[in-house]
Amino acid sequence: MLRRERNAAVQNNPNTTLVTPTAPIATGTHGGRAKCLQRLARLDLPVPTTVALSFDAVYAIASGHLPDIDAILSQFPVDALLCVRPSSEDPDWGGPSAILNIGMNDARYEVLCGTLGTDAASALYTRFVQSYAIHVDRLDPDMFDDVAGEGTDAIAAVLRAYEDETEVPFPSTRAEQLAGVLKSMARAWEGTSARLLRQAKGAPADAGLGLVVQQMAFGIGQGESGAGVLQLVSSQSGMPQITGRYLRQSQGRDALRSDASSLYISRDARGASLEELVPDCFAQLVDHARLMRTKLREEMQVEFTIENGQLRILDGVRVARSSRAAVRIAVQLARDGIIPRQEALMRIEPSRLNELLHRQVDKHAKRNVLGSGIAASPGAATGRLVFSATDAQASASRGEDCILVRRETSPEDIRGMHAAKAVITERGGITSHAAVIGRGIGLPCVVGVSDIRFQTRRGQLVTQDGRVIPAGEIVTVDGTNGTILLGAPNMQEAALDDAFQDLMEWADAERDIDIRANADTPADAQTARNFAAQGIGLCRTEHMFFEAGRLTVMREMIFAETSDDRRAVLDRLLPMQRADFIQLFNIMQGQPVCIRLFDPPLHEFLPTDRNGQRELADALDLPLSDVTRRIEAMMEYNPMLGLRGVRLGVTVPEIYEMQARAIFEATVEASRDGDAVVPEIMIPLVSAKREVELVRTSIDAIAAAVTAEMGAEFTYRLGIMVETPRAALRAGEIAQHCSFLSFGTNDLTQMTYGLSRDDAGRFMSDYVRQEVFVEDPFHSLDIEGVGELLQLGSERGRAARPDITLSICGEHGGNPESIAFCRNAGFDYVSCSPFRVPVARLAAAQLAIGHKIG
Repeated sequence: MLRRERNAAVQNNPNTTLVTPTAPIATGTHGGRAKCLQRLARLDLPVPTTVALSFDAVYAIASGHLPDIDAILSQFPVDALLCVRPSSEDPDWGGPSAILNIGMNDARYEVLCGTLGTDAASALYTRFVQSYAIHVDRLDPDMFDDVAGEGTDAIAAVLRAYEDETEVPFPSTRAEQLAGVLKSMARAWEGTSARLLRQAKGAPADAGLGLVVQQMAFGIGQGESGAGVLQLVSSQSGMPQITGRYLRQSQGRDALRSDASSLYISRDARGASLEELVPDCFAQLVDHARLMRTKLREEMQVEFTIENGQLRILDGVRVARSSRAAVRIAVQLARDGIIPRQEALMRIEPSRLNELLHRQVDKHAKRNVLGSGIAASPGAATGRLVFSATDAQASASRGEDCILVRRETSPEDIRGMHAAKAVITERGGITSHAAVIGRGIGLPCVVGVSDIRFQTRRGQLVTQDGRVIPAGEIVTVDGTNGTILLGAPNMQEAALDDAFQDLMEWADAERDIDIRANADTPADAQTARNFAAQGIGLCRTEHMFFEAGRLTVMREMIFAETSDDRRAVLDRLLPMQRADFIQLFNIMQGQPVCIRLFDPPLHEFLPTDRNGQRELADALDLPLSDVTRRIEAMMEYNPMLGLRGVRLGVTVPEIYEMQARAIFEATVEASRDGDAVVPEIMIPLVSAKREVELVRTSIDAIAAAVTAEMGAEFTYRLGIMVETPRAALRAGEIAQHCSFLSFGTNDLTQMTYGLSRDDAGRFMSDYVRQEVFVEDPFHSLDIEGVGELLQLGSERGRAARPDITLSICGEHGGNPESIAFCRNAGFDYVSCSPFRVPVARLAAAQLAIGHKIG
């Protein structure tokens, strides 16, 4: 009668629930492990008896209110040993360690000696006492260092050590032990360090913990007994591969911690396997795993025991997986009709695609960390340290991989960056020059490295622990994690396989906003094309002028005294620019190409060191004093807000005239043998309507001249880059003269905040930590401030010209949060670095799917 009442007490209590196929158990109330065990019970798999404690029950335990322990124990045979495991809502949030063999005492030991043998029973008892002392009573593991002996001697020693430390006997009843375990695990979850740790993994502050109390299924016995895990796919590649480990005469996940003595799961030339040892159990396991895959709609790792030849399934855990495996697993489940394609898309975190697009340091490789900084451009590369762009080019010419080290990069370093395998800078943030160029060309980059001293004149780095790393030393840059490593650890190659391609095709079928790429060179454009970008949203033409053979001509133009002299010099650059644009148009095959006219201040093209100035004086046949004087005269106190962008187009119109002619002549040439090209010309740094009027008049005149000279009709679109707050506020009147408004959120963020993106990295972490800013505004679009300017600009632009095209082309264009904002604001496309295009495509698809579901 009493047992029936206790059974009813558990079955009718939603906080302490017997796991049955129909019990009221949910992931959101009892955790993922409890829900998985219920699903396994529904599949009629051999799961031991289990009671699930809800989040509320565990919270009550932590507050000092134990559940009815006798009612819980009544669900199990009187002599059964138990285990308790955590059951959090998300397994990635962790939880306290499982406790096995609860109920072990002198009486139970005597019984097990007869069934398992003295050695096995003694090992169970000894291990349980130690585990209870360490994980439940939080005693120091060192207290057992002096324990010696075997069998009953070992048991007596650990019990004596426990009593000496606690001054009370070891709890001997199953009820006492279970109560102690439940209280310990509940309080551990509520502890400050545990809360901070799981919040770092993305758990909410009020995340709950469930617990499951399960009857022990021994992996120890006289017949074939053991424990292990099995899964049907590789955790690294996601390819079909029966894998796992099995350890004879063991419990729990011991097989994974004892590789030396554990067996392989399936037949393996390297050693004995479970398949050979007990083929019937192996076949059952594989069948169970396949059933779980189909019914649970996921690749699962099966935790099992075999006791005297009898198989038991203890748990099913989502297979751990690399980013590469995550994509293949999701795609294969969809291919097999187990989940819909939309769900496959939703299962992949967009940022994880970065690991597929670039080489990465193998996660199992040993890391000798020299220092760390901001992870500015993902991927990893190994090479010898060099400290100048010239040395990087020299290394590349010799076929040697190198890592370029600079205090901060400038446009003059472009050729060196292209020659290097990775870049390290002492200064800079997520949108610094090195970061932007690195992401654009797929170059691993770590910036803002503050824990290493850069002694560039000596050609060496000095770490915090005093190690000196000279030029020529081999190092590895991990741009994904923001670390610099000594030596050459093992790498994992990029993986753009069939599963990745399918995922991207499915994403394109779902998304409702276009994705373009920022591409400055033919190589960038080809990368964008390979990643299925829908055109180029930003081509920064100034980078073309730093190439060999052009820089001296550019400097000659800067030193020209008159407009005619400037035009004469620019005529020599014209065919080079025209060839650049023809290549871009041909690569993009009729897709839109948005070309930003010249933007940086002219002094950036002039040498700042004495040797460079002397070489320039020789090249121009001018006195060194004249060159020095001219360079000094062109320097500005605040170049970012000085004579650059459209201001150059207005005051030195010859540059924009040459670029416009190059664009139009390339348009005619590229359209002859392929799809008609409709170039988009973007004016940078606009803040007033009159600036657009002046530049437009000049460009229209060039277009008319090229049409007459080449006898070919063509069309083009003119727009502006909205990167000043005034341009956003006056977008209504500016839009009347434009076909498109493209928001350059890099500079717009700088000007809105009054922050230098190159210098903000020095204090940004402190600002975020002290909650001045929720996030680095150069990394994640500031929706409240900069976002309001985007909203105002887009609304006023559309009100004045309903057919105007809206986009963003700053580095925020690849962020899922920014894409969500742009979709809601009615933007037509976002543009980002070529290697972020797949990330943006997937993020846009997930937003569209989420909108449909919502």
